Order: sequence, then structure tokens, then C-alpha cells
Amino acid sequence: MASPKQESDDIRFMGRAIALARGRMGQTWPNPAVGCVLVRDGAIVAEAATAPGGRPHAEEQAVPAAGEQARGATAYVTMEPCGARSSGRTSCSHFLIEAGVARVVVAAVDPSPFASGRGVERLRKAGLEVETGLLAQEAAVLYEGYLHRVETGRPMVRISDDGDGFDARFAASPKADLATELKRLGEAGYTRVWVGPGELADTLREQGLLTL
Repeated sequence: MASPKQESDDIRFMGRAIALARGRMGQTWPNPAVGCVLVRDGAIVAEAATAPGGRPHAEEQAVPAAGEQARGATAYVTMEPCGARSSGRTSCSHFLIEAGVARVVVAAVDPSPFASGRGVERLRKAGLEVETGLLAQEAAVLYEGYLHRVETGRPMVRISDDGDGFDARFAASPKADLATELKRLGEAGYTRVWVGPGELADTLREQGLLTL
């Protein structure tokens, strides 16, 4: 069982990882914004967030930055490290294993076909200690659009005044086939789009396509 200090440190470092990811919201589609903080002996040795455009992933930036200090470290990651990559490149779970990371703390499990528990399973099979669900509620806002796209094929649509933290503005005629238009954006990788108040927002709400 973790000591009170360990629990306090876990919350603090995961909070930092979430802050890093929030700073990249709206910049990383088609991939979700992920934060990764590597900690050894109670001190941060490296940190990173998903780069603009979705690559490189947070873990593949933080691990090389930590160098040998990654060995025996704890990685705090806002979303489950991928167990495979759609591009065929080295997965994030592999980066952590090869670096000698000893423990991985995850906020949210990734439901995509390239993770979906596979990242956690791969880490545990390699002997790493893995914990999931820390600050999951705080991390939920990071992935609500991503999860919506995985489940529906469409990006989440919300009303916003300035679009901060969104992938793009949804611009369409209220008379268009809005579900089809949103499906196209989902296929292109968009996860969170916004509209201003008005007729389009009202129509989306009537059709059950607006998240309140």
C-alpha cells in the first residue's frame, strides 16, 4: 500500500502531466493530447506533451530527454501508452519498457484499437508496475472528444465563443446533412469542433449532435 507521501506525490505529478496535455488541446489532432512526466527519486527528470500535429507522442519525447535517468523512474501518463502504432513505428509502451522505467501511472485507459488495454498489458508482462485511474475525472476533459469519435465516428461539437482548445470550427449550413458532415470530419481525425451560438447550434441540438 502506498504511503501518504507517495499518494501525494502521485497526485502532484499526474496533475503536472494533465496540465501539459491541456496546454496542447486543439493542436494535436488526429491524436489526443497526452502529457508524460518522468520522475526519479522524487524529482522530475523529463516531461513532454504530444507535439502539434499529433507526433511525436509524449512518451517518445520524454524518454530520450531523460536518458539514463529514466531507468528505475515512474512515468505519469494522462492516457494509456499505445501498445501498437497505426504507422507501425515503435509503440509508447515499448519506449517505456526499453528505457527501464519501473512504474507507470495512467489517468485514462485508451479505448482505441491501438491501445484498448494492450498498452497496460504489455507493460505488466514486461514486469513494470502499472496503476490506472489516478485523476481520471480531471483528465476526462482531455479525451471526451477523442472518446466520442471512437464511439460515434463523429467529433464532439460544443458551443464556444472563441474555440480555445478545439480542433476547428464547424462551419456548415443548418440545412445540410450535419451528421454526414461530422462523419467526414471524424474520418479526417477531428475530435472536438465548435460552433457559435445561433441557428447552426440550435439545429445541431435538435438533431442530438450537440454536446451540452
